[in-house]
Amino acid sequence: MKITFLGTGTSQGVPVIGCECEVCRSLDFRDKRLRVSILVEAAGKTLVIDSGPDFRQQMLRERVKRLDAVLFTHEHKDHTAGLDDIRAFNFLQHIDMPLYADPRVLTQLQQEFSYIFTNTTYPGVPKVELNPIQNQPFEVHGISVTPIQVLHHRLPVFGFRIGDFTYITDANFISEAELEKIKGSKVVVLNALRKEPHISHFSLSEALAVLEEIAPEQAYLTHISHLLGRHQEVEKELPPNVSLAYDGLVLTL
Repeated sequence: MKITFLGTGTSQGVPVIGCECEVCRSLDFRDKRLRVSILVEAAGKTLVIDSGPDFRQQMLRERVKRLDAVLFTHEHKDHTAGLDDIRAFNFLQHIDMPLYADPRVLTQLQQEFSYIFTNTTYPGVPKVELNPIQNQPFEVHGISVTPIQVLHHRLPVFGFRIGDFTYITDANFISEAELEKIKGSKVVVLNALRKEPHISHFSLSEALAVLEEIAPEQAYLTHISHLLGRHQEVEKELPPNVSLAYDGLVLTL
């Protein structure tokens, strides 16, 4: 299985134009973060988890030639706004793109992208296939996926475990039952917005505490705002088995 981090950033704490903070002025490519998303290649198939506003740019940057499905963690715009750009894959592959999400999220997509779902569609609009999921394992083209339900303040959000890899973003609470589903993962990706507490995201110290309990072989932090600090400096503060993810990072499991 190959994992590519398409984006590791967030709309939370996005600097205004002209921001002169150290992160925004950094020349380190690891400090240039698009909205959070990953690409999973397994069993000859290619999946994306979340299609945010930077989706098209991410697909072009990674030269993705085929996409077999999109999984959504939740309905917030920084995770869904790029859905329209799946139309290129519709055209190339001659298929309706399978979408997997909680029924609540699928309903929100139908509202926000209503032109996709009208009875009389305009030529060239994206073609999709809706697949509602619950908090129980499901398959995507033969790939087994286990949802991990977390809370984003009061909003239920899905993380996903695929084999020995678990990916969780936009969380500030994980129940003991859901933690048990994560344990045993060799690689865990978890959100860490900033060092200060936040109402709906793990802070750095909170994320590290969760990872200490899970005890994966390796962990990566994502959904990083510029308020966390420069990649090079934050890395020095992390345990040996924890790293900051960065856009374009590739893992092979």
